[in-house]
Amino acid sequence: MNKTLKIYNQLKNYPLGKKLFSIIVCRTAPYFGTIKPLITHLEANHCECQISKRKRVHNHINTVHVIAICNGLEMAMGVMAEATVPKHLRWIPKGMSVEYTAKAGTDIRCVAKMQPEDWQPGEQEVVVKAYDINNVVVVEGIIRLWISEKKKC
Repeated sequence: MNKTLKIYNQLKNYPLGKKLFSIIVCRTAPYFGTIKPLITHLEANHCECQISKRKRVHNHINTVHVIAICNGLEMAMGVMAEATVPKHLRWIPKGMSVEYTAKAGTDIRCVAKMQPEDWQPGEQEVVVKAYDINNVVVVEGIIRLWISEKKKC
């Protein structure tokens, strides 16, 4: 178990433990803090992140702005990758493609998943989806990663 997953597992059962873990992630990557996310589930190859529908993430039609959702999807993917990447590999995002499939009028659950066998050097795709509270997919897409061997010192 790597450091990221170990910290999450140590904190998740405490009151506000998931909130504290989410704050730690946002301190590491400050832009994620703009959506005030909450990591609600983390295991190897799977992460879920909650975005609350509130004024600060609204667009002009009073729904959750798709860029806020993309931020949540990227956070879910990044935390999943950090919690899963084998010790001899490293990763970096190369791009994101998304489709808006429905209005995002409620809180949003961002999900990133990958298969264990995908952790190979080269370009890999991570499936990402955002759901409303009724489990309707509001955004779905792919985040492309470049995975490479760590340099030996």
